[in-house]
Amino acid sequence: MQKLNYDVNPKVLNQKDEVISFKCELQENLQKAMKEFVEQHPNWDQYRIIQAAIAGFLMQKGFQNRDLTRLYIGNMFSMNFTD
Repeated sequence: MQKLNYDVNPKVLNQKDEVISFKCELQENLQKAMKEFVEQHPNWDQYRIIQAAIAGFLMQKGFQNRDLTRLYIGNMFSMNFTD
């Protein structure tokens, strides 16, 4: 199993963003799938996948927030929104 990369992705952050780190256990199949996806899509990394997944989940559950929408769309389409 490949060790996770703990470097911060500068594409995702802007000047006013705060970064909160957390550790979580992933099922081996999920970790393998994520690793294969990142190998096939070099413009994605594990942080972008997790951020897009969490933002997408919250949006699907009805949480409405402009910053969340920007984060989700920015991750999905490699955009960097600034105010």
